[in-house]
Amino acid sequence: MTDELPELRASDADRERVAEILRDALAEGRLDMEEFEERLDATYKARTYGDLAPITRDLPAGDMAVPKVDMVKKSGAAEGSWGGRIVGGEGSSTWGVAVMSGFQRKGRWTAPKRFNCFAFWGGGEIDLRDADFADREIEINCVAIMGGVEVIVPPGVEVVVRGIGIMGGFDHREEGVPGDPGGPRVIVTGFAFWGGVGVERKLTRAQKHELREERRREKLERRAERRELRSSAREEQYEAHLGMLDEHREMWRHVHDERGDRWEKRRRRERDEG
Repeated sequence: MTDELPELRASDADRERVAEILRDALAEGRLDMEEFEERLDATYKARTYGDLAPITRDLPAGDMAVPKVDMVKKSGAAEGSWGGRIVGGEGSSTWGVAVMSGFQRKGRWTAPKRFNCFAFWGGGEIDLRDADFADREIEINCVAIMGGVEVIVPPGVEVVVRGIGIMGGFDHREEGVPGDPGGPRVIVTGFAFWGGVGVERKLTRAQKHELREERRREKLERRAERRELRSSAREEQYEAHLGMLDEHREMWRHVHDERGDRWEKRRRRERDEG
């Protein structure tokens, strides 16, 4: 499939899949550190499937490194994009209740156009990081009485908070952050009495993994720079050593020539006197 579509643009997920195969190969001893660093650098510089394919062609599972075209959704939106996560429909869950207990909506689920929740002496968690959205604009209506509800959104989502708090409150810290083009809008409404509704923005697992890989890549780059500096310093020391050897050779050659001249003069004088 990659041979048929060598110019198709690769995604960050494609590059991470190749990087994972390289790390496994390094751990198994199939690649030494120098080969690993060279291939990893080529992986993160790759722009198309055709660039990625040769990197793992000689490694086990290398043919799995580049995803096939069927990983692009029929809607034309790439997997993981906002266009692919706004799916329409009614939503897989439309309410949550916590009375002296708790509820959670997290993982892969479809957030409806309106989600109603109630917390009394309990707490609820609504995590939208891996969720699909029934509409480009959804409303989460929270009633918290001596309890609390936490709404977690991923980067790229616009948040609007319109709730009312009496001896309680709604968290407005994430308001005013613009969303990504095509991203959904989440409106948090409701009422809090001696309770609270919090809104927090957190990275998804994929984004956390990408951040870790970026830090690891920077660490490898710094290590390579230090190794290059050490190598350069050794070369300078070697050149300096060669220069000292040349100076010593020149000095001894000069001494040898002077001794030879003195010996030749002495031999001539003795010959003349004899």
